[in-house]
Amino acid sequence: METEQTLILIKPDGVQRGLVGEIVARYERKGLKLVGMKLVQLPLTTAEALYAVHHRGKPFYETLIRFITAAPIVALAVEGRNAIELVRTLNGATNPLAAQPGSIRGDFSLNVTHNVVHASDSPENAQRELGILFAPQELYAYQRIDEAVLYPQ
Repeated sequence: METEQTLILIKPDGVQRGLVGEIVARYERKGLKLVGMKLVQLPLTTAEALYAVHHRGKPFYETLIRFITAAPIVALAVEGRNAIELVRTLNGATNPLAAQPGSIRGDFSLNVTHNVVHASDSPENAQRELGILFAPQELYAYQRIDEAVLYPQ
């Protein structure tokens, strides 16, 4: 599989609880490369663009939008082989009660809305969501020193 980029959001509850460093470290220790990162408070229009595809019209949509826009989030763009699936595995099940211990949600969440992280679920959505949160010049190409070990030829 070729290298993928994907979006991760550390939601307001993760930022407010001081979990940003721990969460970022988990992705990095797994071998994912940070190619973009910023602290931002999402405007309503950005949050709606982000969540409209999967959640508009659902009963929890308005609650989700209020939550994600209430306080700052950390937006991450990460890169690696199978990055989308890998991030979703590290995050754990959307419902924290079903998330395995050792996953981010399994370790830090108790509520479906306040479940600490969001991640893109497909290559198409990753591309769309990255475009909502990052301008092209905010994503950086570089080589990690351990790439030869992580991705042998």
